[in-house]
Amino acid sequence: MRALTEQEIRGAFVNCSKGEAKRLPMPRDLVERPWTDLDFLGWRDLSAPDRSYLVAEGADGGPIGITLRFPTARRGALYRSMCSLCLTTHPGGGVSLMTARKTGREGRDGNSVGLYVCTDMACSLYVRGIKRPETGLRIEESLTVDEQIERLRRNLTGFLERV
Repeated sequence: MRALTEQEIRGAFVNCSKGEAKRLPMPRDLVERPWTDLDFLGWRDLSAPDRSYLVAEGADGGPIGITLRFPTARRGALYRSMCSLCLTTHPGGGVSLMTARKTGREGRDGNSVGLYVCTDMACSLYVRGIKRPETGLRIEESLTVDEQIERLRRNLTGFLERV
């Protein structure tokens, strides 16, 4: 992913108003992000623990951003879940069902789509082996890292298209 400016990020959101996009909290570490290792920029809203934001490259090559909501209730540590993007498993609240309001009339009518995603939104780093889950391991796969990256991107593109 190429590095994005705050203005590009704010202008990329498709499932909220322009005013809402202007008020979104931005990650403080934009400059330090490992952009070349990211398939999407994801961050949590520290002031609203049930909100996250995701910006990825759209079909036209420009950025596309979505606002996400997820439950703040945590599952027990014995419960394990798998991320639908990177297929990393985490115990407890390490994976969350994140929902995005749909765009257009469907979104105004209250319709949304959801996906299980790593709560820390570090999917790109898990796939590349740069970050490891706190407890447990990634499933051993026969796919190469490049093939896993491509699968992550396809899974993300499919979700963005449903939004």
